[in-house]
Amino acid sequence: MDVTDERAMAAAAADFGLADLVIANAGVSAGTSGEDLRDVAHLRRLLNVNVVGVAVTLAAFAPAMRKAGSGILACIASVAGFRGLAGNGAYSGSKAAVRTWLESLRVEMHGSGVSVVCICPGYIDTPMTRVNRFRMPFLLPADEAARRIARAIERRPRVAVVPWQMALVSVALRTMPGWLYDRVASGAPRKPKTTS
Repeated sequence: MDVTDERAMAAAAADFGLADLVIANAGVSAGTSGEDLRDVAHLRRLLNVNVVGVAVTLAAFAPAMRKAGSGILACIASVAGFRGLAGNGAYSGSKAAVRTWLESLRVEMHGSGVSVVCICPGYIDTPMTRVNRFRMPFLLPADEAARRIARAIERRPRVAVVPWQMALVSVALRTMPGWLYDRVASGAPRKPKTTS
């Protein structure tokens, strides 16, 4: 189903009934350049699927969970959402928006008995990452990543970075002064300008 279709998702949630766990995992990626007007179309698509799709999916199931006073609303964001990555602005921006959206939802659901969990994976070996022509540290096979993500969701943290090594990298990136980050990140390899 199209995760951005509110009516279809609402109907699916109504047909399903009360869920114990909902994971919003739909996502797309594209190499983009902030100075290329043609890439605004990629930005729109990524924001629609990666952010609106998450919001639609979780909002469709949240009321029943709140009423029952239980359940987990989880989302797959990305470590790419912690800092803007050159050549990947649309994806980084969409994942930063997802993290913030989940934080707002978590605050809104506080005290309801419903947990809101944001998972931020690093690199996972999927068709989306296989187009990258650069070294991807701590790359996980998809099945191993799924196991680690499932274990993380069971713990119900607010935010979890998978694998843990990427948590260290993300802390370093988030605490790096802007002037230093700009200098270091400007020379980083970029995602090819293809969509997946």
